[in-house]
Amino acid sequence: MIREADMDDAPAIAEIYNGYVLGSTATFDTEPVSVDHMRKRMREILEEFPYFVYVLNGEVAGYCYAHRWKEKEAYRQTLETTVYVAQGHCGRGVGHELMEKLIAECRSRGFRALIACITAGNEASVALHERLGFVRVSMFKNVGMKFGCLLDVNDYELLLDQGDSLMSG
Repeated sequence: MIREADMDDAPAIAEIYNGYVLGSTATFDTEPVSVDHMRKRMREILEEFPYFVYVLNGEVAGYCYAHRWKEKEAYRQTLETTVYVAQGHCGRGVGHELMEKLIAECRSRGFRALIACITAGNEASVALHERLGFVRVSMFKNVGMKFGCLLDVNDYELLLDQGDSLMSG
């Protein structure tokens, strides 16, 4: 079942996220986050943007959300997406279902584009986003350092409304 996240989900979300912090390059955070810090992040996102959890047998198996891609007002119709799946639930469609729900919600709220920033080498995330229609639009070389390695980041974009642009040019 997918539902909107709430503050009671913060411990489970922090646990999922911290697994990636400590064991992967999917996030560039290098230190685990506290439950209180996760609640603060969640509160800020939930005020304006969609945030969902996937609940399986009473436990949070994954989560996703969208937030501002950049702070300038001109970017207000573009969001960045985030999705994480608990280690024991990877490869079972949890991330795909979460992202489908997030994409539909962002589209229904009138956003025009979604950006996914994916660390090079994260093939599972690349495959997920490409199956959902995201297209790689940029690559930034050596922009992050984690576990003693310089890391590249690829940006993938999904246009939600490919109708008329606001300005033609």
